[in-house]
Amino acid sequence: MTGDPHRVFEDAALLLDLALAGDSEAVVKTVDTVVGGTGVPGALGVAWCLAGTITGDGQPSGPWALEFPDIDQARYDARWVARFISAYLNGDEHTAVALVGAAHSDGRLRDCLLTLAGSTVATLHHRGL
Repeated sequence: MTGDPHRVFEDAALLLDLALAGDSEAVVKTVDTVVGGTGVPGALGVAWCLAGTITGDGQPSGPWALEFPDIDQARYDARWVARFISAYLNGDEHTAVALVGAAHSDGRLRDCLLTLAGSTVATLHHRGL
């Protein structure tokens, strides 16, 4: 992924820590800082880290298909998260870059990262972490 790897990891870890602590205001500020400060490359790297946290270690290899009934009727951010995670699982950086770029162009990148962070926290809670 793009962006300064050390900063991307720090930003993703901070975002996840704040989200796990339930500090919604700080999560929003951190996402705004990532999107505003590092732009699309930083947001892409943070999203990639969060997707990796959601999927965990040892996911099966091979092509993944997006199996989400009625995905086209879902909210923009929910569709984006599902497609981004699918791109992550497939190791498809080109699609991930396109998704982040499209969300940025649509003015929805902030919402998408917030939904991805929320999904990551929900997944970790589901796992008992």
